[in-house]
Amino acid sequence: MMNMQEQDRFPIRLFNSLSRKKETFKPINPPHVGLYVCGPTVYGDPHLGHARAGITFDLIYRYLRQMGYKVRYVRNITDVGHLENEEAGTGEDKIAKKARLEELEPMEVVQHYTIQYHKGLDALNCLRPSIEPTASGHIPEQIRLVEKILKNGLAYEVNGNVYFDLEAYRKGNNYGELSGKVLEDLQAGSRDTEGMEDKKSPHDFALWKNASPEHIMRWDSPWGEGFPGWHIECTTMSTKYLGEQFDIHGGGLDLQFPHHEAEIAQCRGAHGTDPANYWIHNNMVTIDGAKMSKSAGNFITLDQLFSGDHEYLNRKYSPMAARFLMLQSHYRSKIDFSNEALEAAEKGYHKMMKAFSLIQELSFTGADEKGELDDEINTLCDGCYEKMSDDFNTAQVLAVLFEMVNKINAIHHRQLDDKSISQEVFQRMKATFITFVSDVLGLEPEADQQNSKTDDLLKLLIEVRAEARVNKDFKLSDKIRDDLKEIGITLKDEKTGKTTYEIE
Repeated sequence: MMNMQEQDRFPIRLFNSLSRKKETFKPINPPHVGLYVCGPTVYGDPHLGHARAGITFDLIYRYLRQMGYKVRYVRNITDVGHLENEEAGTGEDKIAKKARLEELEPMEVVQHYTIQYHKGLDALNCLRPSIEPTASGHIPEQIRLVEKILKNGLAYEVNGNVYFDLEAYRKGNNYGELSGKVLEDLQAGSRDTEGMEDKKSPHDFALWKNASPEHIMRWDSPWGEGFPGWHIECTTMSTKYLGEQFDIHGGGLDLQFPHHEAEIAQCRGAHGTDPANYWIHNNMVTIDGAKMSKSAGNFITLDQLFSGDHEYLNRKYSPMAARFLMLQSHYRSKIDFSNEALEAAEKGYHKMMKAFSLIQELSFTGADEKGELDDEINTLCDGCYEKMSDDFNTAQVLAVLFEMVNKINAIHHRQLDDKSISQEVFQRMKATFITFVSDVLGLEPEADQQNSKTDDLLKLLIEVRAEARVNKDFKLSDKIRDDLKEIGITLKDEKTGKTTYEIE
């Protein structure tokens, strides 16, 4: 962990979505840092979008700690109040609907998918947050916050529903400042939806919803039995654990509007302050250039990625290959998942981890005095911190680390003698390389490196068999299939022409 002097050498500059520019990071109460990230609504299996957000804020959390900050990282679990039509605040609760369809208690659904979410992010080596509060565990606090906004004249109650009054709010505030949305344009394009007759304005959002008779999840409140609005949950939990003003609020780019815009309005409405000084948003994931969606058939869960059980995937990919692929792009850039990109990332990851293993075992005496490569290597070590401190640019950090990989391999193959680098600088390179690969980027050796080699070998055999079948050499084709079967590997020829395998 670095000291305060080194913090001054490599000050963190981050892109603030609110100001739309890079700003030097200055915590409210250094060395303490408050970081709040919007977590998942747990009604389905974790997918690549969850992985992108999880890895993005895991990197930020790791690097802040590496730079000597004491970080309280809060990431919530939404287990109530997230309705199907989130912008209008209408439709069925996503978790209640899943529970109804699967004939389960809502909290059974929550428990199952929370475990799956943790399992997926653990596999990707994402550190657990300091606090992981649930919406259903903070109902009294949410009710008190709604009461405060009502008291301040920025909300109104109709038929057991409490709505945030945007017109009243906009008399002294700019709604749309974070997302760049213009409310008049949104209203012009809006359509009548359920519950609209209760609202003063179509885009007034619910702070508390009256529960219909069939609604399973419901709590007593001053306005009757109901449940909290989606937006009020995060305002409540972030300010409860980090204070009315904290340092960083993060989440996916898709949450800027309406969710984060509403959070700002609620915090100003209740406390008269913006919740966070810095807003950070990670960009989205595409699959072969197309937006990931269930309707398009390219929706890939983490289990499917790790098992290869999806028609878009040629084979399974390790969690570390997926993490490495995400590190290759800046968090504010879109990232495209494809078999080609995953295979390239896997090769890069293996090259990096081979050097990671080598440098820990290298026997290198080093020069007693300054070596001819000392300045170059010191520049590379500084470069890791400079690139990471420049809005957490992992793509450029990887480029610097691969230059170190070349030096490590050259030392290993005795292409550099002991006099070219001083012992002091070699030790600095070793410490910096290990720190960034493991502690900052979160890469770790795979539990079984042989699995990757097995996959590559099987892929090669499947290609040879496919070529044999094209050439009508069915004797060779059958031999490959039968010999693999004998050692416990079953090939499956699908109607699509794709061949998959199962290892017993």
